[in-house]
Amino acid sequence: MKRTDYRIGSGNVFADLGVEAPEEALAKAELAVKISEIIDAKGLTQAVAAKLLGIDQPKVSALLRGKLTGFSTERLIKFLNALGHDVEIVVKDRPRRQTGHLKVVLV
Repeated sequence: MKRTDYRIGSGNVFADLGVEAPEEALAKAELAVKISEIIDAKGLTQAVAAKLLGIDQPKVSALLRGKLTGFSTERLIKFLNALGHDVEIVVKDRPRRQTGHLKVVLV
């Protein structure tokens, strides 16, 4: 049997791939997943979702396929609001003098 080498990831695939601003990329991806789940749970077509979000259907398609270029974190938050969901942002002190981190917690 051939041995396969592997490496344990950091918990952020974007950081592991060397993406610039990996925490923001992960946050955007998590917000997009939530938007997709809401659209699916509500049984919305892409056309109806586009009207609710104030964008065109091809942009909804791109969003649902994870093509997030052109979608800021702020814009994704506004989409969640338009879909009837609250978004809370919590700012916490770090225990040491370290750079803070961006994290999305979905409930």
